[in-house]
Amino acid sequence: MTTTQPGYWFDNALALDDIESGRYRMDISTGRYVDADVVRAEHDNIWMKVWQAAGRESELPEVGDWKEYQLLDQSFLLIRGRDHRVRGFVNACRHRGNVLCKGSGNAKRGILCQYHLWSYDLEGKLKGALRERENVLTQLDKESLGLLEVSVDCFAGFIFLNPDPNAAPLREFLGAEVVDLLEPYRLDQMVTVLDVREALNCNWKVVMDAFSEGYHISGIHPQLLQVVMIDPSTTRYRFFDKHSVSCAPFEVAGKKYGLEEQIEGIMGLPETFPSVTAVLPRFAELVGEYRDEAGVLNLPEGVTPRTLLQRATRETLTGMGFDVGGLTDAQMSDNNGWVLFPNFFMTVRAGEATVILAQPHESGDPNRCYWHILSVMWLPEEHREAFAAAHLEVTEAGSFPYFLALQQDYEQMPRQQRGLRNTRLEHMSLVKEEVVIAHFHSVVDRYLAGAAQ
Repeated sequence: MTTTQPGYWFDNALALDDIESGRYRMDISTGRYVDADVVRAEHDNIWMKVWQAAGRESELPEVGDWKEYQLLDQSFLLIRGRDHRVRGFVNACRHRGNVLCKGSGNAKRGILCQYHLWSYDLEGKLKGALRERENVLTQLDKESLGLLEVSVDCFAGFIFLNPDPNAAPLREFLGAEVVDLLEPYRLDQMVTVLDVREALNCNWKVVMDAFSEGYHISGIHPQLLQVVMIDPSTTRYRFFDKHSVSCAPFEVAGKKYGLEEQIEGIMGLPETFPSVTAVLPRFAELVGEYRDEAGVLNLPEGVTPRTLLQRATRETLTGMGFDVGGLTDAQMSDNNGWVLFPNFFMTVRAGEATVILAQPHESGDPNRCYWHILSVMWLPEEHREAFAAAHLEVTEAGSFPYFLALQQDYEQMPRQQRGLRNTRLEHMSLVKEEVVIAHFHSVVDRYLAGAAQ
């Protein structure tokens, strides 16, 4: 391994003690969570101007596949053209503005408006109209009446959309460093194994805040403390113009933190992190190599349960045909937490990632939003169809069984929103361990002030 690998960002990244006091504002106005005027300001200054993840490329595998992407009061159409490129359009007929598509489907022959039967090809060009041969379009410029295109691009297997047709390229918005750090994970090769969207009774920024810090684990996820050791002093941070990444090295907690307790903790990880299951057989074999005839475990200097887990992960994924050559050993075990402005949070390590997208509610109510959970995993070809998940829109609150940690967050976030509505509470007071939240809100500040380019 060479130190030129992107994953070595951690070695020279900021620790909490390196972040100077006052770098980011730590008091956040509660008004931005509950004020309808803020919703309108965000609509104009953030959502209509930024790149945002609108789904996975795998949702549109065939020519003509389409899906609707709704954002507040705006509706967009994503469709894969005959050249296999995904494009985006305003989801409205150029004749009388009728919505063209709802949900998802396939329109290999083109897009047909059901109101007056105007039709468009997969590239958005107007093909024809009802009674066209009777010169109904004589006075209209057919060439200028194609669908209104919006900016769409793909990265890491995700479809990104920007409502601004003159937006700078996606990779410019992300930044070269972000692209370089994420590409080695090969997220575009992973299969979606969970795809759930549900309305929540909280502001979209409450969701982003909740997943941007580990300070709440002791209070909301006490079960995790039985498995994972939380040590803020070992967390490292990297801040970009609009985005950020942080990482707390994976350490297994144990009753006495001895070797056997750490091994036991790793073997119990699937209860919290199901994807570890595939790695455990090789991990058990590696541990067995260091036991003597009496079964006593003796690890030489430099070998720990963590390094054995990393080795087992690399060997297992490589053996299944997944290229992890661009990832460091630490990335075999350590989840990196990414915030891509404005609404994309992801934890990612070798072979898997969980993404949480937060989006304002179309009603415009600041006390409501959507969260969209996307879990992706690398799987051998023969297992992909069996584990691939279709999109699920949850319409009955509480009906979907999230895994424990997500369920705990699901229940907590509306509680916070109820507290934020108290008029006497004018601001939140962040602690240093919540610096990622502070950075995120500094970007929100810039956009709301209209200063972002």
